[in-house]
Amino acid sequence: MKLTDLGPLMVRRQDGGLTFERFRADPALAALQWPDDVLKDFLFDHGDNGAFVDDYGDIDLCALNWQLESIPAAGFLTMPTGESDGDCIERFAESHAYWVERRPLEVGRCWEERGTWLRPPLLMDRRLLDLADSGLQVLEGRTRVGVLRGRLREQLRVAPAHQAWVARP
Repeated sequence: MKLTDLGPLMVRRQDGGLTFERFRADPALAALQWPDDVLKDFLFDHGDNGAFVDDYGDIDLCALNWQLESIPAAGFLTMPTGESDGDCIERFAESHAYWVERRPLEVGRCWEERGTWLRPPLLMDRRLLDLADSGLQVLEGRTRVGVLRGRLREQLRVAPAHQAWVARP
């Protein structure tokens, strides 16, 4: 099953006919056995985003195995995202304080107190996109990664490692 195969389900979600609870109960999605955070952030929130579909529409969703992992902060410094939005992480990094201020107060508090994000972003092993490639790519959570980069550059509080959901083959 590919992201592009979920078009009818995405139309029902767009029409407001599906809450997340009803969305995740769809037999095709239930069969994926993905963590709720991943299912919500990837498919429910972004599954019909044009840039996402362009970048990830041909991936076999059944081949993605998700694990919560601890990633060193330095690992995020050059981590790319999809080609369609290739420069967005740097744009977020340049104005990281602005993006934190636009979020609920607990997001800013988490950065100040723990030096990390409130919710783990989604990363993907780049071999899922190109067998000859290596490393990780930001799938969802590009603002969070941008904030991390901006805070590192300004030598603000940043934890040495951060939790992220990682898809591997």
